[in-house]
Amino acid sequence: MLTIAVRAAREASRIITRNFNRIDRLTITDKGSNDFVSEVDRNAEAVIINILREKYPHHAILAEESGKHVGDDYQWIIDPLDGTTNFLHGFPQFAISIALKIKGRLEMGVVYDPISDEMFTASRGEGALLNDRKIRVSGRKSLEGALLGTGLPYRDFSFTDNYLGMLKDLMKDSAGVRRPGSAALDFAYLAAGRTDGFWELGLSEWDFAAGAVLVREAGGLVTDIGGGERFLDTGNVIAGNIKVHNAMLKRILPHLDDKLTA
Repeated sequence: MLTIAVRAAREASRIITRNFNRIDRLTITDKGSNDFVSEVDRNAEAVIINILREKYPHHAILAEESGKHVGDDYQWIIDPLDGTTNFLHGFPQFAISIALKIKGRLEMGVVYDPISDEMFTASRGEGALLNDRKIRVSGRKSLEGALLGTGLPYRDFSFTDNYLGMLKDLMKDSAGVRRPGSAALDFAYLAAGRTDGFWELGLSEWDFAAGAVLVREAGGLVTDIGGGERFLDTGNVIAGNIKVHNAMLKRILPHLDDKLTA
């Protein structure tokens, strides 16, 4: 199944890269405030689903653009173009994300950056790979000198004050905070040790399901914003190696309220 997911990601990437230099000619629509979708998103998603359906016709699917497709205990979670806003601005930071759940448990993840040709893959219990090379989260032991990733609020601004409080406290001792604009790649970079920790509020399941598998299989920890296991349900997430994650959690907890942890 991992091989099929990798093939689907590569096929979708051909559509994405072919259109990257003709962005001005694409059909773009608004899904909501600061939330865009293009024909590239839809076409890439269709290619992925067709490849999965051909091999596994009875599997369920949750995809960003077409929603839920009913099926059996196997569910594919697809974001055909994570970082659409970057793509539409010609900013080369976006990825294809494909995850697999079996009976509700995350089992496999694929994140592919078509610009750098970096294929991040992981299966539960098998470790994480970048282009077939083993990767691990960083060995950073504290927030001091840690490079953190995040995602700024851009659709739902109801938790902006909470977020800015977290940002202020996490900036103090870290080496800096980065916001590239693709959660899938943020998690992949964390798994590869390029960053030491990550947090974001309001993610959708397809944004980071595959990335969560990568981080966990690379030896990292992924929890919801309160340190629990409901990150896929809430979309409010902290990730990192164990020591950095726990240090971030201590800084974040004072800025939580009931709505963020519900």
